[in-house]
Amino acid sequence: MIKIIIVDDHAIVRSGLINLFKLTADCETVGEASDGNMLLSLLNPENLPDLILLDISMPGANGIEITKQLKMLFPNLIVLILSMHIESQVAAKALKAGANGYITKDSNPEKLLEAIRKVVSTGRYLDPLIAEQLAFNAVMPMSNNSIKSLSQRELEIFHLLSNGISMNNIAQSLNISYKTVTTHKYRLMEKLNIATMKELYQFAMENSDLVINPSP
Repeated sequence: MIKIIIVDDHAIVRSGLINLFKLTADCETVGEASDGNMLLSLLNPENLPDLILLDISMPGANGIEITKQLKMLFPNLIVLILSMHIESQVAAKALKAGANGYITKDSNPEKLLEAIRKVVSTGRYLDPLIAEQLAFNAVMPMSNNSIKSLSQRELEIFHLLSNGISMNNIAQSLNISYKTVTTHKYRLMEKLNIATMKELYQFAMENSDLVINPSP
């Protein structure tokens, strides 16, 4: 029996996964958490689960940062990232942080179960589409980070984010929806080959001469 702890800030996602594993003969949910702190409180060094099924986008520390913490505390703990991010750059950063596998949330249940079984048995799994992107990028590397690749709206949101303005406040100040701000954020981070907000702030600091306040 594969013992799994599910980490996702959306209760409906956790519930769906728990129900899936109840119908699966060789998988069992032994815990659930909505963020990294809750996860760490669940872990017992004397009785670790076989697998941590971990989201990336969560309040507080994101999945990449949590993975780094887990691997420092429990090097042999298997971490499978289950994320909405389909960008190979994000997957690469998760793997570099120590994740054993990466699969996207648009995968069907059978594919997720296959990933779980494979990563537990072999210690690694990579979503085929992500693997294809990584292989392609290895042959034709992406260009360096470039502010010039951003659209006017993305540049505007980048400037606000890099100055510590919250997503909700950005949405209000630009009179657009929170979802639209999120979409622009994901796109600009993809263009800049940046996976975390920490890296976004660092990039802004290192390129302060380029991060100017866009004209209204």
